Amino acid sequence: MTIEDRDNAYLITHALAKDTLSRLRDVETEQVAFRKGLVKLGRICGYEVIDGAMGTEYVPVRTPLAETTGERVKGLDDVVILNVLRAATPFVEGLLKAFPRAKQGVISAGRDEEAGMNEDGEFPITIDYVKLPDIRPADTVIVADPMLATGSTMCAVLEHVLAEADGFEDLFVLSAVSAPDGLLRVGETFPEADLLTVAIDDHLDDDGFIVPGLGDAGDRAFRTT
Repeated sequence: MTIEDRDNAYLITHALAKDTLSRLRDVETEQVAFRKGLVKLGRICGYEVIDGAMGTEYVPVRTPLAETTGERVKGLDDVVILNVLRAATPFVEGLLKAFPRAKQGVISAGRDEEAGMNEDGEFPITIDYVKLPDIRPADTVIVADPMLATGSTMCAVLEHVLAEADGFEDLFVLSAVSAPDGLLRVGETFPEADLLTVAIDDHLDDDGFIVPGLGDAGDRAFRTT
């Protein structure tokens, strides 16, 4: 098992996940390689969710030579992936390689950088667009955002998700890198969510950016700097 239980989150420790994240962190990694790296990391994380959180069932299989028993993953058709625009787009592209039949939703959410953090370490959040599929009680919901910094954006997103959902089997918040502050805020506000991340970084700087982090994932993926 390559998912470790930490106090406020579950840490994905797969060697390829750590290798890919290290390449993403590198300031010399240019746009195309960065975007492809996010796709790769999303695929690896998707497989880890399957391995660590989804059950299997035995099924009869006929090979060219004989009848035998095989094992299939349960619930692969009952997955909802929510893309927190825009940085999560390549990340979600990778997740869809692990969950090709998943229903998809998008939420455009961003923090007001000019307003800055308040004394509680939170940002004002603007949500411009929400399009969610029908979320059923049997569904596993994965909310993907590569960066979980203060947790302000994710809390605003989860409020919309829970308002629309008619129950669910599991709720996962998936990120590449997370700050302790954000994990604590989201975990305390939404205890029903399991927080999955590839790395828990040191701290947030005065502007609310994750250190060491990997910079602005959206800007690096879409070359908007």
